[in-house]
Amino acid sequence: MIRPVKNWTTTTKVDIEMVLYGILGVDEKSQTVTSHIWVTKYWTNEFLTWNQSDFCGIDEVSVPKEKLWIPEIIIQQDASDDGSIHEDPWVIMRPDGSMFTFLRQRLTFTCRFDLYKFPFDSQVCNITFISMNTVRSLVLGSAINGSVLMVTSTQFMITQGEWGLKDIELVSGNITNGWRYHSTLSYTVTLDRKPFLYVINFIIPLVYLLFLDLASFSISVDSGEKFGFKVTVLLSISVLLLILKDILPSTEVDLPVIANLCVAVFTLVWLSVLESMLVSFLLNLDPCCDKESKKIYMKKDINVHKEAEEENGQVKPEQSFFPLGKLGDVELLKLILEEVKAARQEAGCQKKPRCYRRVATIIDNLFFVGYLLTFVAFVMHICFGWMNL
Repeated sequence: MIRPVKNWTTTTKVDIEMVLYGILGVDEKSQTVTSHIWVTKYWTNEFLTWNQSDFCGIDEVSVPKEKLWIPEIIIQQDASDDGSIHEDPWVIMRPDGSMFTFLRQRLTFTCRFDLYKFPFDSQVCNITFISMNTVRSLVLGSAINGSVLMVTSTQFMITQGEWGLKDIELVSGNITNGWRYHSTLSYTVTLDRKPFLYVINFIIPLVYLLFLDLASFSISVDSGEKFGFKVTVLLSISVLLLILKDILPSTEVDLPVIANLCVAVFTLVWLSVLESMLVSFLLNLDPCCDKESKKIYMKKDINVHKEAEEENGQVKPEQSFFPLGKLGDVELLKLILEEVKAARQEAGCQKKPRCYRRVATIIDNLFFVGYLLTFVAFVMHICFGWMNL
């Protein structure tokens, strides 16, 4: 039940060997990493030694854990439940008093993520073992060095998911709770994200939507389809923003670059919608445009009416050009007034320049040039920006 040393001033050294067998998942929202680890603890019991020649050459003995003193060591960042820990019920002893035991655990540990470069980011997480005894009685050490540990973990790695193991480093130190110091052994694990899936599902569609909005400048405003098309693109970008919201944590510190880009694209398309509304409003202020539109619709109605009467065989010679015979006095007077009004508008259009249409064309061309330059800068930032972060 007590620390196995003959002199109480002797410090017990416990060597730890941790092998990372798998990276099962990373949760950016809760800032946790789930992994599969195998931990081996080595220490020496000064009271349990024997001469092999006196005991038939026995060089190893297994003893139940409850019969021996076991060093109490915890993981500082541990956020997993008790059911995820599977301990070996035996302790392996050797003639010189050295002993070791195994521990297998599905470890969920906390990690402070830096998502500024998402999805081209690398995360540095710590797995810190802390002794419950003071540093005067127990010191933690590593059974193997960092380079061997990295090779071993890479060799036995079962699964990595969207993350790859880049490096593992070991750091020994002490931690204090205010009045006592405890020995620590920290494993610094560096993980690299595999961004291909995010590039296919998020970044490329964002660029395509921006390209579609740029191509919408070729749609005529008079057709009435341009405004609806731009609003559809704006709603599509809103869907991508909702997807990004489900991935990234809600934080105001170090907002990811991709979030800033999404906001910039959303703002750019929103300005494009406003520009389309302004151009359409200016064109509607031009009386010549309204007159031409009404003239086109009147011609279509007259042609349809004439074709219908010709099919029925009801067209008279004097009605072949204009159906005046079927109109009453009031209708005939209204038609004459509309013709006079249309003639006055046509004469006014010939005298007055189309200033509103000219202003709308200038605004549309200037906005198109600025939009095109912004689009080129956006694509270049996507291609080369993350490389220089």
